[in-house]
Amino acid sequence: MEPLEQVMDALDVETFFVCSGEAEGRELMLRLLKNWGFRDVDIVFIEFQGTGARVRGRAYVYRFDEKEPWLLGQRG
Repeated sequence: MEPLEQVMDALDVETFFVCSGEAEGRELMLRLLKNWGFRDVDIVFIEFQGTGARVRGRAYVYRFDEKEPWLLGQRG
């Protein structure tokens, strides 16, 4: 079984982007997560700190209102 198949809700990714402001940092994180193949993505934290922005992005594997396969007995 693949690790992503065991994720119950979402993955959070946090990094520091060298960028000109919060807007650019937000765009970089959203593009990164989408480039990794995630469609449902969001920013949960962002703070500009002089030379760049500390950004935490969230990639949803399943939302709580969806019918998760693990609830339906389709996961290991």
